[in-house]
Amino acid sequence: MQPGTILRNHYKIIKTLGSGGFGDTYLAEDLDLPRNPKCVVKHLKPKTSDPTVFPIALKLFEREAEALYELGRDSDQIPKLLAHFQEGTEFYLVQEYIEGQDISKELTEGKKLSESYTITLLTGILEALTVAHQKNIIHRDIKPQNLMRRKSDNKIVLIDFGAVKEISVLTTANQPGATTLTVTVGTPGYMPSEQSNGRPKLSSDIYAVGMVGIKALTGKEPQDLPTDQDTDNIIWRHEATVSNYLADILLDFGQIQKSS
Repeated sequence: MQPGTILRNHYKIIKTLGSGGFGDTYLAEDLDLPRNPKCVVKHLKPKTSDPTVFPIALKLFEREAEALYELGRDSDQIPKLLAHFQEGTEFYLVQEYIEGQDISKELTEGKKLSESYTITLLTGILEALTVAHQKNIIHRDIKPQNLMRRKSDNKIVLIDFGAVKEISVLTTANQPGATTLTVTVGTPGYMPSEQSNGRPKLSSDIYAVGMVGIKALTGKEPQDLPTDQDTDNIIWRHEATVSNYLADILLDFGQIQKSS
């Protein structure tokens, strides 16, 4: 969509925030409210003409909208859902705009952050994640780019839940020649083996939180660190100055997904 496009006589597109295989994300303004506050519009475009897939995508969309609505209502660390609607065979989510920046700006390559910073960061992520897990909702794509540092209060805000991406992946998977609708959503280095195999669990998110902590302490992406061939654990402690207390916690985060 071009800047200036107006959806439903309500949301005016300002600019593109992101674009990819899962759809497009835009910064927009709400024309119906005083001062036209900013919001985020996510445009999901199914990539198949197969009529049997669309009802499944619609069901996923409705389910995801319901989950996002509940999460945003119950936590100030998850963006509020402002609207969801369908136009033809395309889907739209409108969410609260979080002013700030994602923590990848803090976790830069080669920069080793302190233990106190890392503990505070992990605590903030887990506070947001607890609300989702209490509702049995798996995020599925926890990584620095999906963790926003809100400017107003410095809190961590959890964005881009993976089930939104599932809608687009599902429809793409049913293209001619595809053999499965199994959906894998996540980012290499931040997802455990069961998630890579399309079977994520709540503990998969905990594993990803641990990988964010390791990234903060070592200044390296998890996939760039060596792996113990016997245990499959990331070998990272030699890269960081860290207490046994925190190192053991991060080890436990990695072990949870193997035992649950």
